[in-house]
Amino acid sequence: MQKKQIELLDTVALLVDLPERDLDRGEVGTVVELLAPEVFEVEFSDDEGQTYAQFALQSDQIIALHNQGEGLKLAA
Repeated sequence: MQKKQIELLDTVALLVDLPERDLDRGEVGTVVELLAPEVFEVEFSDDEGQTYAQFALQSDQIIALHNQGEGLKLAA
C-alpha cells in the first residue's frame, strides 16, 4: 500500500518516538504549515484544544490517518 501524500490540515500520527520533545510514537497532530517538500509544521493539542507542542517534522516521521473525501472501499 502506498503512503498517502500529506497535505495542509491533515490529521497525522507520529511514526517515531521523540524523547527530546516528550512525544511518543502514535501521538496525533495536525499539519498547520507546509514548510518545504516533505517537511511539515505539525501542531499537537490536548482535548481542550491547547497546543502542547508544535514543530517541523519530515514526511518519514509522520503518517496521514485518514483520506477525507475519498469513497469507502469494501472488500467482498
